[in-house]
Amino acid sequence: MPTYVAFLRAINLGPNRRFAKADIVAATEAAGGTDVLTHINTGNVRLTTSLRSRAKVEATLERAYREQAGFEVPTIVYTPDELRVVAQDARELTAARADLERHYVYLLKEEPDPARVAELEARSDEVNAAVVRHRAVHLLLGPGYQAGGVDPFKCEKALQVVATNRNFNVVTTLADKWCS
Repeated sequence: MPTYVAFLRAINLGPNRRFAKADIVAATEAAGGTDVLTHINTGNVRLTTSLRSRAKVEATLERAYREQAGFEVPTIVYTPDELRVVAQDARELTAARADLERHYVYLLKEEPDPARVAELEARSDEVNAAVVRHRAVHLLLGPGYQAGGVDPFKCEKALQVVATNRNFNVVTTLADKWCS
């Protein structure tokens, strides 16, 4: 059975969108997932399922999460191979920037439109950059980065796709831990 890594969007951000790890595991198992693991309480889930389509996995999990949590939980799913590539890209991009203060990775539900990608990447300058690789946007923030200003490029809005972000450490840790 295939294994997937699911990234849940917009959970545990305030008092009305709480979704505890134990509830995430229970909902994932209710959706047919086995060998379920989570990593920190920001909505990172590894599962095995008999479903073979990413879209079916996302839809099945979103239904189960809505039932368990009581609110919509957009879910972005990657295969281990896909996440390994995202992490490798992250490492290469970080290694090329000695001045980097932050590296966020926006994980996208769908492949973005190439014209929108070109527009987003054109906003880059010598300090901050947005680099799109497949279903991931690497937001590279250099000197002068404002703490808390996660997305000065407004990636999700610019690309018009559902996305969630994780920092460099979470993406590479999950790839090393779950995708070997």
